[in-house]
Formats: sequence, C-alpha cells, structure tokens
Amino acid sequence: MGQYTPPLRDMQFVLHEMLNVTGALKKLPAHADIDADTINTILEEGGKFCAEVLYPINQVGDREGCTYKGDGVVTTPTGFKEAYAQFVEAGWGALGMDPDFGGQGLPHVVHSAFMEMMNSANQAWTMYPGLSHGAYNALHAFGTPEQKQLYLPKLVSGEWTGTMCLTESHAGTDLGILKTKAEPVGDGTYRITGTKIFISAGEHDMSKNIIHLVLARLPDAPPGTKGISLFIVPKFIPDADGNPGKRNDFKCGSIEHKMGIHGNATCVMNFDGALGTLVGEPNKGLNAMFVMMNSARLGVGMQSVGLAEVAYQNSLAYAKDRLQSRSLTGPKAKDKPADPIIVHPDVRRMLLTQKAYVEAARAFSYWAGLAIDMEHKHPDEKVRKENADLVALLTPVIKGFITDNGYDSTTLAMQVLGGHGYIAEWGLEQHVRDARINMIYEGTNTIQALDLLGRKVLADGGAKLMKFGKVIQDLVKFHAENPAMKEFSEPLVALLGEVQKLTMEIGQKAMKNPDEVGAAAVPYLRVIGHLVFSFAWCYAAGVAVKKLDSGDAFYKAKLTTARFYFAKLYPETASLIKQARAGSASLMELDVENF
Repeated sequence: MGQYTPPLRDMQFVLHEMLNVTGALKKLPAHADIDADTINTILEEGGKFCAEVLYPINQVGDREGCTYKGDGVVTTPTGFKEAYAQFVEAGWGALGMDPDFGGQGLPHVVHSAFMEMMNSANQAWTMYPGLSHGAYNALHAFGTPEQKQLYLPKLVSGEWTGTMCLTESHAGTDLGILKTKAEPVGDGTYRITGTKIFISAGEHDMSKNIIHLVLARLPDAPPGTKGISLFIVPKFIPDADGNPGKRNDFKCGSIEHKMGIHGNATCVMNFDGALGTLVGEPNKGLNAMFVMMNSARLGVGMQSVGLAEVAYQNSLAYAKDRLQSRSLTGPKAKDKPADPIIVHPDVRRMLLTQKAYVEAARAFSYWAGLAIDMEHKHPDEKVRKENADLVALLTPVIKGFITDNGYDSTTLAMQVLGGHGYIAEWGLEQHVRDARINMIYEGTNTIQALDLLGRKVLADGGAKLMKFGKVIQDLVKFHAENPAMKEFSEPLVALLGEVQKLTMEIGQKAMKNPDEVGAAAVPYLRVIGHLVFSFAWCYAAGVAVKKLDSGDAFYKAKLTTARFYFAKLYPETASLIKQARAGSASLMELDVENF
C-alpha cells in the first residue's frame, strides 16, 4: 500500500539553484561539458527505474528474505535477480565510474543523487551494487594495472559484484586483532584461511562472480593494524580469458537472520586456503580498505536520506487522508465527519521534523558529493586539498548524524500512522527496521563521533574545522546586506562560535584526561551535525528568499521549513553542548561491580 515518487523538484533545487553544479563542474576538465538537461534526464530516468522496478519488490524482499540452501548456496528474494539484470543492461552501475574501464564518467554528485533514489526504493537490494562500487574504489586506487584490467571492467558493468570482508567474530571495529591468515604460495599468490562474519552480499545468485576484498595477516606481519594486508579473493578464479573459472576454496557457511534489510544476504564466509592476490603493499592493507570503508560510510548516509524521504512521503500522504477528530480551532473539512490529521499541531511537528531533516540531509550530502568531485578532479592541487579536508572532516557527520536522524524520521513516520504504522502492509515498520542498521554498520555512530572529535578535529588542532568555519563565514558575508536573512544567519554564526569554544574546552580537558574525548564525542557530533544542517538551511533560505516573488509555493515552503528547523530542532544544541561540557566523571566514577 506504500508509494514512492522521486523528489525531483527538491533534488533539482539543491543541484541547480543551491549548488549550481554545472557552473562548478565547468572548472573540472573531466566534467566541463555536462549540462543541467543531462543531469535532469539521468535522474528522471533513474527515478523511473527506482519507482517502477525496485520499489515494488521492496516489501517482497522483506517478507521472503534470502534463502540459504546448504553447501554455501544463497538465493535472493523474488524479483531481485531480474531487477539486477535490468540494472546492468541499462548501465546504471557505471554512472560515476572511470571511462577507461567502461564507466560513464559522470560526477560523484550525480551518482549520489541516484543512490538516494535507489535507497528510497529498496535499500536491501541497493546494497548489492553499492558494495561493488566500494570494491571498485579500492581497486581503482590501489590495484596494480593488471588487477585493474582484470576486475574493474566487470565491476563497472555489473557483470561481477564485490564485497568487503573485514569483521571477525572477535574483531569488529578493532581490526588490529583479526586472525585471518595469508600464506604465500611462491608464485605471487596467497592462500587465505579464516572466517569473516557480517559480510553483506557475500553470497547470492545475482551475478556471475563475486570479488571479495579480504583483510588478512602475512606470516611475518607485525601485530596490530600495522600488520594487516588486503587481498582480492574471487568466488571463481578468472581463467586465461578473464572469465569465471575454477571455484575458489571458500563458501558461505550461513546467513544471519536479522531485524531488517532482509533482502540482502548477511553472510558468514569461511575461507579454507582460498587463492588470493595482494592489493597494494604488504602490511598496508588498511590504507586501501579505508578507501572502501569511507565510500561505504558516505553510502550509508545516503541510505538514511533515502529511507527518510520515502517514509516522509508515506506519512504525509496518510496525514492528508486520515480523518480523526476536529481541529482545535474549528472544523477544517466541514463536508466530512472529521478533519484530516494533518490539521493537528503535533502531527505537523512530526511531519515537519522529517521534512526538515531529510531536506537538509539531501543538501548536505549533495554538497559533500560536489566536494568529492573537486577533491578528485580539480586541476588546482590547493583546491583538491581544501576539499579533501572538508570531506574527511564531515564523512563521520554524514554517516553518524544523518543515520541518527534517519532512524528518528522513520520512527516519526510510523507514529503518524498510529496503529496502521505498526502493521506490515503499510510498509513504515520495515523502514524503521531497515534504518536501524545504518546507525550500526560501517563503524557504529559512537565510532564516528570518536573519529570526528579525536582524529578529524583535535588531532590537527582544529585546522579542518576552521576550514569549514571559513565556508560558513563566507556564506554569512554573502548575505550580510540582506535583512531577510538575519533570522537564518544569526543562529548559524552563534552556533559556530559555541562550537569553537566547546572544541577548545574539550581539547584542554583531553590533555589531562583522554576519557574526556570519549565522554563528549557523541553530543559533540550532534552539535557539529546541527552546525552543518544550520549551514544547509541558511544556504537554502538564501536561494528561496530571492525567489519568493515568483509566486512558486515551493520557495515559501522551503522558508517555512527553514524557520521550523531553527525554531524547533536547532535548540537541541544547547542541551547537547551542556552534555559535552559535563565531562567524564559521572560516567567513569561507578565501579564496574556496582553496575
């Protein structure tokens, strides 16, 4: 009974009116020729694929799940394999990939927009090509010319899929204690032995081959993360012609029974002397894997943008249709026995919270996508470095803040439907279950918070944070002469000042007690998240203010949502800052035995 309509109007607003992507891309030789019509056409056609092919099998995938048939065989839900064949035939997986390997070479920001729609339509299905994209990124950055020629064209076309194999039963985030072994054979190959768990898309029936990127230890590897190497371990070893040949010595031992994303196979992978080849240098595999992990973290952020959007659409449609009680200010639908529930203030609170979070997340994610294009394709090394620093700083915010808000948004959407939200046929409870994993995998959101505060902010004395502060200050200066912008720019500037003070205080405390970082990290990430969303809403409002005279209700709605954000959601920052300042004492004083 659910529905999904690609939000093309808002996507185009962000891409063309806020970011002026075509103007920005003209500075990049690789993308200088792309125009707005091309981008719009891609997203319109991609939206049709998502709405007409992927969305109808989303609930099917949730109900059926994947099936483990023994001896390592896994089948996907009804329609998944056929949808993937259409995806490959249309070339959707090649959008943002290198033309040298068969890709279409489109900007990352366009690929991000397409991924949002795919995740709205069917997150579990989208994980299969999404993981392939991460494997592609790692091999493109660290593979040998021979590895690239062998594997990348097949990953780009979608003929083969990819995974990342990191986690072991005793080693989740702490990869330094992993035990999987890699024994050199003597001919440049290695035998990989060990068990990996929680491997998304580790086994399935959708592609002709699956390329696993596996972290393992060489016999003489030093302990800890300095002794980790990365290996390509294909399901079928390519023959002399590059086609799938002999079955490799590993298989899926089982699949997990999960709370959500039932349509994606979460596998236990048993490697029993499987043949692999080294990626990059020995004992430096984590550098290569971080390319894939960061790609995945950005992708998880887009998963929650997508889920928040589809949940919002369905709760909004329900609120406009469901009749219950009368408005407190008198009947609004006088020809009906009751008013639609959208007249009630708290229903509007729930809807506007979703709208404010998803539209800010979309703007932020696309802004970051354009920064990634600048990082990789701008001819000026200084510009590349500036954007690389911004992306590094804000990646944990995309993963952590957006997924937290995405889960809250899907929960609010379910609440809008009341009892019907709890019933499977409406689809909202699936979105809640699917959204919950996004706060956990690819580094829990606590890990993201520690990464942001410890590695991205304090480690360089706040240099990256100051660069983002400069971006905010430039926006505020741009609107300084416009009194209509003060209601948006003043709280943004105020929060930037509070962030600067808070960061300095935590840094000083941390020099005496490192636990202060752990105690402050989670509220600190949410404060930075609100700083980013305040920036996004100020940015959007600046465009909308100029377009009000057009009479287009879209711009009035944009400003109204911005005002709601600053009135109702932004104030959370005050309590978060107080939490971050409260320190570690109340957390660490209690003896373990007394818990």
